[in-house]
Parts: sequence; C-alpha cells; structure tokens
Amino acid sequence: MGTGHVTGKLSSSTVPETEIQRRIIAVTMSSVIPATMAMGSAFAASAVLAEEITGSATLATLAAGSMSLGSMTAAVPLSRRMARLGRRSGLVFGWRLGAAGAATAVMAAILNVYLLVVLGMIGVGVGQTTNLAARYAVADNAAEDRLARSIGLLVWASTFGAAAGPAIALGPVAGLAGFLGLPELAGPYLLSTAMFVTGSAVTHAWLRPDPLEVLGTIGEQAPKPTSPLVVIRRIAALPAARLALLAMLVGQLVMVGVMTATPLHMTSGDQDLAVIGQVISLHIVGMYAFSPIVGWLVDRLGTHIMVTAGGLVLFWGAEIAGHTDPEHSAGLFSGLMLIGIGWSCGLIAGSTLLTNAFPVESRVEVQGAADFVMISGGALGAMSSGALVESLGFQLLSHYSGIAALLLVAAAAGAWFSARVNRTRQLA
Repeated sequence: MGTGHVTGKLSSSTVPETEIQRRIIAVTMSSVIPATMAMGSAFAASAVLAEEITGSATLATLAAGSMSLGSMTAAVPLSRRMARLGRRSGLVFGWRLGAAGAATAVMAAILNVYLLVVLGMIGVGVGQTTNLAARYAVADNAAEDRLARSIGLLVWASTFGAAAGPAIALGPVAGLAGFLGLPELAGPYLLSTAMFVTGSAVTHAWLRPDPLEVLGTIGEQAPKPTSPLVVIRRIAALPAARLALLAMLVGQLVMVGVMTATPLHMTSGDQDLAVIGQVISLHIVGMYAFSPIVGWLVDRLGTHIMVTAGGLVLFWGAEIAGHTDPEHSAGLFSGLMLIGIGWSCGLIAGSTLLTNAFPVESRVEVQGAADFVMISGGALGAMSSGALVESLGFQLLSHYSGIAALLLVAAAAGAWFSARVNRTRQLA
C-alpha cells in the first residue's frame, strides 16, 4: 500500500533535502503558529460575543459558523492567486484578510453590532483557509520520501497556536482589554488581529524564494484558471486523487460533526464547563500533536495503509464517544482524542496522495478545490450536528459517523487492491 508514482517530484535518494526547503519549512512553521493562534482566539470568543449582543443562542452559533462560510468561499480564489503569484503572495493576502476580519470583530465588540461579528468571522474564516493552504507550501519542494513528514511538521506547528490561543484570549488578554477600558471580548480579537499580522509579516519578509518559484510554475508558466467543477471532476476521475479527497472529506466531516455535538451531549449530563473545555482541548491535541509521527508513518508505510488506519481510528473514537453516557467523561476524553488522531492521519495521508497524483504545474488549483470540498464537509457537519442530536441522539450521530469512517476504510482497501491488480497486469 504505497504512495505510487510521483509525477514531477524528485526523490531524496538522488537529491538531498536542500537548504531552500529547510528555510521554507522553518518560515512557514513560524508563520502558522501565530496565525493558528489568531484563528483559535477569534473563534473562542465569537459565540459568546454574538450572544452577549443579541441574547440569542441561535444567532450566536450562526455567527460562529460564519467562519466556515469565509473558509469555503476563500479556498478556490486563494489557490488561484497562489498559482498565479506564488505561495508567498497567497499566504500574505489571506492572513491580511484574516486580520481585517478580526479588526472588524473588535469594532463589533466596541459598538455592539451583531452584523460586524458575522462579517468579522467571515474574514477570520479566510485566515483559517490560509492556515490549511500553508501545508502545501512545505510540500512543493519536499523530497519524495519526506513529503508527508514535511506536511506533518507544519500541521504539528498548529498545536501551539490552537491550544494556547483560546486560553490566552479569554484569560489574560480579555482582562487586559477591560483594564484599558475596552469591552473584555474585544481582547480576543485584538490578539487575533495582531497574530494574523505577525504571520503575514513573517511570510512577507522571509518566504524567499517562493516555493512555486523554485518549481518554476508561476508567472508566465502558471496554468490558466479552470472552473472548480472541472477541477473536481478531474480529481474524481483519478483513483488516487479520489481516495485522497475522500480521506480528507470523511475525516473533516466525522471530526467536526462529533466535536461540535460533544458539548451539547455533556451539557445534557450537567457536566462542568471546565471539563467540556478539557475534552475539546485534548481533542485538539490529538489533531495536531502527533502529526510528525503520522507523517513519518505515511512516508514509511504508504498512503493507503495510513488512510485505512485513519478510518479505523475514526471509527474507534466515534464508537467510544457514542457509547459514553452524558454524565461521564472518560469515554469522551479518549474518543475525541482518537477522532483527532484519525483526522490527522486522513489529512496528512490525503494531502500527500493528492500532491503526488498530479504534475507540479496543476497541483495548486487541485489542492484548492480539494480544500473547498473538505471545508464544505466540515461546515455541513457543524451545521447539522445539533439537529441530528435532537432528532437521533448523540449515540446514533457518533455511530453513523463511525460507519462513514468504515466506508473510507473499504474505499482505501479497494483502491489498494485495484492498484495491485493493475501492477500485476503491467508486469505480465
């Protein structure tokens, strides 16, 4: 179950990792840490601020969910900008829009205007998509047997911002805003603005040369933009790319759906808010902290094995969580952490498989279209989870999520078997 042939990728057996690639990884990691903190800080305060302004829980969740709208709408235009002007230009532009969104939310907190919260979170969503797109910048010039590890390192860097952002934003930064005479909930968005600006500035100053410039695929060499539907059909027509997209989509759908519903399940069991926060924090640790190990395993064992493993871990985690009563938390701690690890396997293995499936000149728009589908799946999971819990219950929601993960396992096994049969025929 290997990754298969890599089109347009140099093998590390003949070309060692270059100083340029090490610089790209270091600069991109240094940018993603503050940018992820920015996203986490803004999201942590969004529902609270919106409910404080409107008094409506429904409008509060809608404001928080508008971040997904920004993420979805930005994925394809951002990839097109990168294909035309380079990774550096796309990352800087995306994080600047994230900073503008966070600054808009600062004004929402000061002026008590709900619409500004929604608009601000849409802008923050653009920053979130930019965070995801950064993983491909470290993949552009990675050697074949270090591709997944490069992506894993970048995802791992997100651990620090994702874990620290909400705690700092709703703690000392909120207190500092109050001390300065501002609304406390303006603090998280001030932090978010500063961190997006920091990520943008680091990339603008030091991501040189541009990863795509090294490959020679920007400027006059950049391909003309193609309709997203055409690109998605191109992905669907190629078995390896189809599996890559399915791995990322199912992982995102299961992860977001169960994660979003877990606080509702725990609240129905009268669990303390601090415990709910700890469960979500451990889930985030599962998503990001083991990424270097996942990347190493993908490079050593192959993408098909790790997609299969990710699906099995997602199933295991969803079933453990679903069979935990709302009054108890041990099963939710372990289940949500396993779901995070399964998501990491699907994201890294899927991103690697997708990158390997296309020649260098067409990868960027393919990556953007795939992220659009993946983010849309997460948005669907987030928006439907509450209704599904009300109609089916948390146990059935988790159970059906686990079944979706098993379908991914079946697809990976089928793809591996088909690839083996094709290789056997070619050798015959």
